[in-house]
Amino acid sequence: MELHPFIQTSWSLLPPLLAILLAIFTRRVLLSLGLGILLAALLLQQFDPISTLVHLGKSVFSLVWEDNALNDWNVNILVFLLLLGCIISMLSRVGATLAFAEWAQLRIKNRRQAKVMTGLLVFLFFIDDYFHSLSVGTICRPITDRFQISRAKLAYLLDSTAAPVCVLMPISSWGAYIIALIGGILVSHGITGQSALETFLVMGAMNFYAIFTLLMVLLVIKGGWDLGAMARHEQRALAGELFDPAKGAPPGVVDHTVTPGRVRDLLLTIGVLTVVTVVSLLVTGAQALSKSTIPFSIMAALEQTDVGKSLVIGGLAGLLVCVYAMVKHKMSAAAWGHTLKVGIKGMLPAIYILLFAWTIAGLIGELETGKYLASLVEQSLPLFMLPAVLFLLAGIMAFATGTSWGTFGIMLPIAADMTMAIDAQLLLASMSAVMAGAVFGDHCSPISDTTILSSTGASCHHIDHVMTQLPYALSIAVVSVMGYLALGYTTSVLMGLGVALLCFIAMLAMWSWRIKRYAPR
Repeated sequence: MELHPFIQTSWSLLPPLLAILLAIFTRRVLLSLGLGILLAALLLQQFDPISTLVHLGKSVFSLVWEDNALNDWNVNILVFLLLLGCIISMLSRVGATLAFAEWAQLRIKNRRQAKVMTGLLVFLFFIDDYFHSLSVGTICRPITDRFQISRAKLAYLLDSTAAPVCVLMPISSWGAYIIALIGGILVSHGITGQSALETFLVMGAMNFYAIFTLLMVLLVIKGGWDLGAMARHEQRALAGELFDPAKGAPPGVVDHTVTPGRVRDLLLTIGVLTVVTVVSLLVTGAQALSKSTIPFSIMAALEQTDVGKSLVIGGLAGLLVCVYAMVKHKMSAAAWGHTLKVGIKGMLPAIYILLFAWTIAGLIGELETGKYLASLVEQSLPLFMLPAVLFLLAGIMAFATGTSWGTFGIMLPIAADMTMAIDAQLLLASMSAVMAGAVFGDHCSPISDTTILSSTGASCHHIDHVMTQLPYALSIAVVSVMGYLALGYTTSVLMGLGVALLCFIAMLAMWSWRIKRYAPR
C-alpha cells in the first residue's frame, strides 16, 4: 500500500489548524469544521477530487456504520442527546423546571450560592463527563438564569469541573479507561511493585492542570474573577442579556412552560436517570467480564463498561418518568407532538457540530497528526524538561484532534517508553503530565466533544464558551508548565506543587491588577 506523502508530516497539522483558526476568527463552527474536513480528505487522497468525495462519503457513513456493524458509541451518544432533549422539553412542558427554579430561589439567595450549587453537583455526576455536562446543565440553568449568571459562565463551570474531576476519580469512565491503559504500560515494562489503581492515585497529585483548574473554579464561584471576555458576558447578563442574541438562539431546549409543575417531577427524573445509568455501567461491565477470566470488581467492571449503552438506558428510564408526568397532566396529542419536536430541535445544533467534529477527528487520525506531534518530542532536550514538554505536546495534540481520550491512548505509552529509556524516576511524572496536557488541550479545543456538550448543557453559543474559557485554561497551563519544570528538575512532587502554587498566586496577582485596570465600566 502506497504511503500518503502527507502522513506524519507538518502538512498533517493543517486541517485541524484551519478548522480551529477559522472557528475562532469567523465564529462559524460548522463552516470551519467543514473546510477542515475537506482539506484533510484532499490531503489523504492527494487532491484527487473524485477519490476525495468517495473517501468523505465513507468517513461520514462510518460514523453510524463501521466494519459491517453499527457504530455503537456514536449512535448511542446521539440517541442519548435526543433523549435528553426530549426530557428537558417535557420537564419544561409540565412546569417542573420552573417549579425547581422557584423552589431553589427560596433557598438560594444570591448568585454565589447558585454558582456553588453548580460547582458542587459535579460530585454527584462525576461518573462521566458527558453525563455531568448535560445533566447538571439541565438542573442548574433555570437557577443561574434567575440570578442573571451568563450562559458562558455556566458553560465554564460545567466544562472546568467535568474533565478535571473525572480525570482524578478512579470510579469514573475516565478513571477506568486510564487505569486500564496504565495497567498495560506497567505490564509491558515489567513493573510489578505497584497496581494500576495505586499508580493512578499517586499520579493524581501530579496532575497540576486538573488541581489548579478546580482551585480556579472555586475562585470564580467566590466571585470577582471574570477574566477576559467572561467579564463582558457577565456584565451583559446583569443587564438581562444571558447570551448574545445577535448569534441567534443557542443550542439547547428553551423553556415553554404552559402549566404549573412540581419539583419532584424534575428530581425524580434526574434521580432515576442517574441511578439507572450508574447501575447500567456496572451491569454492562459485569457482562463484559463474564466473557473473560477476570473476576468481578467495581473497578474491573468500570474498565469494561459500555458508557454509551448505559447512558441510553438511563436516558430511557428518565424519559419514562417524564412520560408519566405528561400523562398525569393530561396533555393533548398536539402538546405531545410540539413538546417532542421542541426537544429534538433544540439538540440538533449540538448534534451537527458533534458529527462534524467526529468526522474531522477520524480524518486527522488517518493523517496520523498525533503520531507526528509525538515524534517531535523525541528530539534532544534536557531531561528535566521532559514532563513539561510532554504536557505541552499532549495539550497541542488534544487541541488539534479534539479528543483527550485519543491523546491518552497515543501519548501515555509513548511517554512511558521514552521515560523508561532515559530515567525511570520520571515515569509517573511524565504520564501525569500527559494526562494534564490532554485535559488542557481538550478545554481549549472548539472541536472537542466535551466542550461542545458543555455548551449544549448550558445552552450557550459554542464559540462564546470556547473564547471565555480560553484565558482560564491558558493561565492554568502556564502554572502547570512551571510546576512540571520544577518536578522534572527536583523529582519531588511537593516541590512541583509548591512552585505551581507560587506561580498560581503570581498569576492571580497579575489578573487582579488587570481586572482592576481594564474592567469594563
